[in-house]
Amino acid sequence: MSTPSIIRTSTADLYDAYVMKNYSRAALTLVRGKGTQVWDDQGNVYLDFTSGIAVSALGHCHPHWVAAVQRQAGELIHASNLFRNPLQAELARRIVGYAGPGRVFFCNSGAEADEAMLKLARLHGMRKAGGEEAKCYKILSAKMGFHGRMFGGMSATPQEKIQKGFRPLVPGFAYGELNNLDSFKALVDDATAAIIIETIQGESGVNPCTAEFLLGLRKLCDDRNLLLLVDEVQCGIGRTGKFYAFEHIGVRPDAIAMAKGLGGGFPIGSVWVGERAADLFQPGSHGTTFGGTPLACAAALAVLDVIEKDKLLDYVTRASGPWHAALASLAKDFPKQVLGMRGRGFLVGVQFAVDPTPYVAALRERGLLAVPSGGNVIRLLPPLNATEAELARSVDIFRDALKAVRV
Repeated sequence: MSTPSIIRTSTADLYDAYVMKNYSRAALTLVRGKGTQVWDDQGNVYLDFTSGIAVSALGHCHPHWVAAVQRQAGELIHASNLFRNPLQAELARRIVGYAGPGRVFFCNSGAEADEAMLKLARLHGMRKAGGEEAKCYKILSAKMGFHGRMFGGMSATPQEKIQKGFRPLVPGFAYGELNNLDSFKALVDDATAAIIIETIQGESGVNPCTAEFLLGLRKLCDDRNLLLLVDEVQCGIGRTGKFYAFEHIGVRPDAIAMAKGLGGGFPIGSVWVGERAADLFQPGSHGTTFGGTPLACAAALAVLDVIEKDKLLDYVTRASGPWHAALASLAKDFPKQVLGMRGRGFLVGVQFAVDPTPYVAALRERGLLAVPSGGNVIRLLPPLNATEAELARSVDIFRDALKAVRV
């Protein structure tokens, strides 16, 4: 009997045949990573300043992270949350050490973390209403914000490209203008339970909250007995030079959603809840099958180990200054193409005066991977341990791309 021939099909063909078409993917197949670099299936090497969209906080295959995950994979991978596991307990302790007194819920992603905060808001509203359900349930969010693609988070994300096709959405959301405190004050009424806000809007063009605005939201929440829910899924875990981006402003939220960089590439999300609201979740009110497994917590603990041991918060603060200045100079040297840059630490957006799409491709052709954001912005998200030489190289590649793509 003859052996059947093996049909070799390219990755691109397999994607075309079998993978859902909900992403506009670049014609690029990545197969290996090390540090800040990734390789495609043709042997080309790229400086990866996407970090998996702020996920690979330590770059690719950091030896301490790899060793921790390998070791845990040989001991215990999964344990139901009906039981305790020591790594989850230790990770909760360390997160509380960064965030302040409170408790931690573990899940698998930023979308799930945001969804948990929205449920927390509803429970706070019911408590505020004296136990009467559906009387105090409204949640305020910012126009152009992004809180995931689940039905609650999508309802808190007033963007047509996110909501189109999925209506009717979850009721009870209203939207103010980012950095316009009066617009939020005007929306607060007796039915309002909470405000959810990104410290820096990552998906909508890298738009930071001003100090005045975020401090004003905190006072508004205090005055009206609302929860201040802060979404740090993209801007947290050291990306701005502080463990949480809101620390630059000196605000203390009632709850914090985090994910992405927390696992360094392994899926994990979490919500820290301050003491004021930490008792709202009781047995049966929320749950997760995979949240906070031993393997996920081992990955996250390894990330925290390296951030602390290598003093990466101080490094990001120190290294980002010259890098920002070099990126800002692009607006002066290429005024017809670049309007400027904004952001903090290693979360940066370069704003274009023209469609940035050709520039994303030009950067990739020259060996730099970057992420579009908010229509006219290219986002740069280097690993927290990217060297100063690599940061400088990214600016050089940017200059070459700007020279090549003329308006």
